[in-house]
Amino acid sequence: MNALHFPDYMAILLYLSVVGFVGLWVGRRQKTTAEYFVANRSLPGWAVAFSIVGTTISSVSFVAFPGAAFAENFRLLVPNLMVPFILIFVALIIVPFYRHVVGMTSYEYLERRFGLGARMYGSFGFVALRVIDLGFTLLLTAVALEVITGWNIQWVIVGIASFTILYTLIGGIEAVVWNDVVQGLVLAGGAITILCTLLFRPEGGPGAVLATAYDAGKLSLGDYSLTWKSLFQDRPTVWLFALSGFSSFGRLYIVEQNIVQRYLVARTDREAQRAVFTGASFCVVIWLTFMVIGACLWAFYHMTGAAVPAAIQQKPDNILPYFVATQLPSGVVGLILAGILAAAMQAFSADLTSVATVSTEDYFARFRPGSSDRTRLRFGRCAVLAGGTLAAMVALQLTNERNRAVYELFPTILSILAGGMLGLFGLGFLSTRATRRGSYIGIAACVVFVMWATITGPLSLDLGFNFRLNPLLIGILSHVVLFVTGYLASRGLGGSRTDLAGLTIWNLRSRQSRAAKEGITIG
Repeated sequence: MNALHFPDYMAILLYLSVVGFVGLWVGRRQKTTAEYFVANRSLPGWAVAFSIVGTTISSVSFVAFPGAAFAENFRLLVPNLMVPFILIFVALIIVPFYRHVVGMTSYEYLERRFGLGARMYGSFGFVALRVIDLGFTLLLTAVALEVITGWNIQWVIVGIASFTILYTLIGGIEAVVWNDVVQGLVLAGGAITILCTLLFRPEGGPGAVLATAYDAGKLSLGDYSLTWKSLFQDRPTVWLFALSGFSSFGRLYIVEQNIVQRYLVARTDREAQRAVFTGASFCVVIWLTFMVIGACLWAFYHMTGAAVPAAIQQKPDNILPYFVATQLPSGVVGLILAGILAAAMQAFSADLTSVATVSTEDYFARFRPGSSDRTRLRFGRCAVLAGGTLAAMVALQLTNERNRAVYELFPTILSILAGGMLGLFGLGFLSTRATRRGSYIGIAACVVFVMWATITGPLSLDLGFNFRLNPLLIGILSHVVLFVTGYLASRGLGGSRTDLAGLTIWNLRSRQSRAAKEGITIG
């Protein structure tokens, strides 16, 4: 492999210097929690769009997607292709809904609809999910840098985490958003450079490369079979992946704080809505680009005859870093490394701010209502440090578990940890009959189901009555179990309901209309 040269180090240093400068420059004026967590709702929509891209795109896209396409085909792209179908509902209904109902976190809505217990369930599950997700992000980034540079993977994890924690801790959400703009441009530059190299270097050019990949089935979306038996297969079909996409991205864009927080920082409802359309659409383009890169990597090595070590073939996550290290010239390698760092740091910093916001608003401020804003701001910064440290510890532990391709583990783990949150939100937002008692029964049923399915399914513990379906269905069915059980319990057992004005899809306008008559500002 090529060693890094002076131009490579300069490219990385320039990128890190710009990111650090933005964090320091913005951080000098972060004096309140409103500034630190939601930027006083003052950021332009185009910058928010970049931030949505940064929050959604991570090292999973830069490393794992090309590895998946190189080893097999486009099957892991299927869940991501569901995003456009979710966008219309999110942009038209969900974005203005949150901007008029909550102050800083999406879980405020759950308390208003179902009480404190629902808020605690949602916020705790989110924090745990994000910390584990960030651990995967750090691991994949460190794997890529280890392959390209030979640097020690543990030190890479510690270095990336420390630098990202520092600028996030200082600059808050505004620094994260503006750095997302910088990092998004670097990520795009790196991806375009790699794709052009793969398309134009082999003899015959782009047409021959894409034709070779197509003939090998690398551009296929996978198995289209739709039978009862297909639900039990270890390898998900296209339809199961599509269901998983609706479930996971529906939860991400409708419930998860790391995305909802982006809706809140925009200056107006319209700018926030445009940001969702623009940002999510760009995400689809980026996901597709990295899948095409993976397919072209297979064609490149097939057409040029360049050898791929057996160790790389056994761990397809490493194929893109290996290509960068062995096929690209000095200077360009530095640009690609900066792109990989950008992908990781975008997601890492975005999630850190959302974890800190939830920790501060849903826990500290909720249980210490008399605390000053300055004290809450200090706690929020401590939460950034704590969340980042825990994520780094998860990544360090995962370095010992790399005997299986990470891209296979990732969707299953996230699906299991979803905790039925989309079902809980749907229960509150879609039904006027849902009660607090019913929602808590639904949560309990969901927890029992997920524990049983995980223990008897992925963990293979025989209890006599076991979960035999594909593990991806655990996360999908968790939402269904919570919603159906919660609704039936509400109808059968009753329970208390708060004033529903503006809290369900059936009466969104009533709260705004009442507030306007009374001269009340909402949000």
